[in-house]
Amino acid sequence: MKLYHKAFLYRHKWIQPYLQKVLGGIDAVTFLAALALIGGVVYEHGFIISEGAEADLGVLYRTVWGVFLVQTTMHIGLAYRETLKKYRTFTWVLNILLYLTLIPVIFFEPESGALKYFWLFLNYRIFQLILLLLLSLLRLSSGVIGLLGKRTNPSLILAGSFFLIICIGTGLLMLPRCTVDGISWVNALFVSTSAVCVTGLVPVDVATTFTSLGQLVIIILIQIGGLGVMTLTCFFAMFFMGNTSVYNQLAVRDMISSDSLSSLLSTVIYILFFTLVIEGAGMLVLFLSIHGTLGMTVQQEMVFAAFHSISAFCNAGFSTLSENLGNPLVMQHHNLLYITISVLIILGGIGFPILVNFKHIAGYHLKRLFYFIRTGKRDRQRIRHKVSHLYNLNTKIVLLTTLILLTGGTIAILLFEWNGAFAGMSMPDKWVQAFFNATCPRTAGFTSIGLTSFSLQSLLLMLLLMFIGGAAQSTAGGVKVNAFAAAVLSLFAVIRGKSRVEVFRRQLSVDSIRRSNATLVMYLMILFLGVFVLSVLEPHASLLALVFECTSALSTVGSSLGLTPALGEAGKLFVSLLMFIGRVGVITIVLGFVPPQKHTKYKYPDDNLIIN
Repeated sequence: MKLYHKAFLYRHKWIQPYLQKVLGGIDAVTFLAALALIGGVVYEHGFIISEGAEADLGVLYRTVWGVFLVQTTMHIGLAYRETLKKYRTFTWVLNILLYLTLIPVIFFEPESGALKYFWLFLNYRIFQLILLLLLSLLRLSSGVIGLLGKRTNPSLILAGSFFLIICIGTGLLMLPRCTVDGISWVNALFVSTSAVCVTGLVPVDVATTFTSLGQLVIIILIQIGGLGVMTLTCFFAMFFMGNTSVYNQLAVRDMISSDSLSSLLSTVIYILFFTLVIEGAGMLVLFLSIHGTLGMTVQQEMVFAAFHSISAFCNAGFSTLSENLGNPLVMQHHNLLYITISVLIILGGIGFPILVNFKHIAGYHLKRLFYFIRTGKRDRQRIRHKVSHLYNLNTKIVLLTTLILLTGGTIAILLFEWNGAFAGMSMPDKWVQAFFNATCPRTAGFTSIGLTSFSLQSLLLMLLLMFIGGAAQSTAGGVKVNAFAAAVLSLFAVIRGKSRVEVFRRQLSVDSIRRSNATLVMYLMILFLGVFVLSVLEPHASLLALVFECTSALSTVGSSLGLTPALGEAGKLFVSLLMFIGRVGVITIVLGFVPPQKHTKYKYPDDNLIIN
């Protein structure tokens, strides 16, 4: 055996394990350094700091910079081939920029010319800080993906990620620069939970309690909670850090309902792109609808439009106006505002799998169009074989159920409130307000008219809409229209004496029916328990207010009959728990703690249970 062959084998057998341990250790240190950097940035911008604290932060930033340099150098020097496969182009660009920041350290400032400006740019503190923050996000995302690689229960990771973001948000909202006169930790926790869980229940007035920085924190929490913590994390890890393990990709695929591993990254990118495009379009329309009418500057109008566009698409229901969208400034001559927000709520509540299905439909029609342009003929064969499968069963059921609920809810509320809460309005305003108040309970808690002015019949209808909610894997809550539709179809099958549940020439699987029934039963059980516990904690509240509050929290709606500000600390903590359970999902939480049963090969004999 040749000498270099022996050296190669010796390196892989004896040296490689130690190299992996060393690299794993430096990766762990880098992970902690990334956390320290983000903590330092939060401290710097959240508090009014002294010159001594500013100097200490400078030492911290330089230390993190050194750790990142050491980690990158060790990975390139000791595991170049693995690093080359792992890092994508953007990551290499960031690492090159990281090495370029050594130039101001090694060389003196040039006296003049382009080199001087280049030197000053590399030595610019803001540039260095942004570079370190981007690298920190990549390191943290890679660490989270590493947890998936250890075959940790995905349900626990999902629940834990939401809990971690809620805790971070609570700390951020308590920063002195985020509030006008300070806020208690209970209220901060409540607002953070409501934002991350895209609910909208708030015990304080957002407009007067939080500063611009605090409102920025709230909208970031809403965006993270709406898209999903794991979706964003996996995007950073997969797009910037390169290939991940097959197990990681399978876990992410289940979270976003991608059809295959090959289309996983494209699906994640499409979800983020669609979200940004819709929110951007909504921001533009909202800006045009309020421009020059609210007494704001152009900058304030842009902030207002951006905040409400994100809040609406994520089904959060937060507003920067006192009295929410019932503020007198927008109640008159702003029907376009209410219609735009309603459309954003609907788009955010139909679910990301349907958005992915829309992408496939658009791709199919574009191919047909290009075929017609190229040949001048219609592709009848492709139409005959594929057009019936363009809209999958989930898309058909969700869209039809959503249309029925919105149409029925709008007409019913219009009839009940024509001479009630809508009295004195013009006919167009009545139709717009009916549509808006039928959309918000599914599940964005914007308010235009105080809910206490609505009739009992309208409130009961809103309870039903809150109970159903939006579509699965969307920014909405509730039992989901998917589960509700499956349960209703199963009921019709029983009434008609059919052994199978059939719809749109498809047969629903037994597993889908079982999961939908389990979701409904568990939701009702938790709702009853929630109302019972909250009635003990808040004995002064009426039964309707308690049911409304618990349903709103569990379905992550955000509508209230005025009970939220009057809650005690124990009541606020309990409602926060309901919001968390509603956002993460009852089934998800149960699956995280109950180990799955092993498949058994035996089968017990069938028997009947007397029902009716």
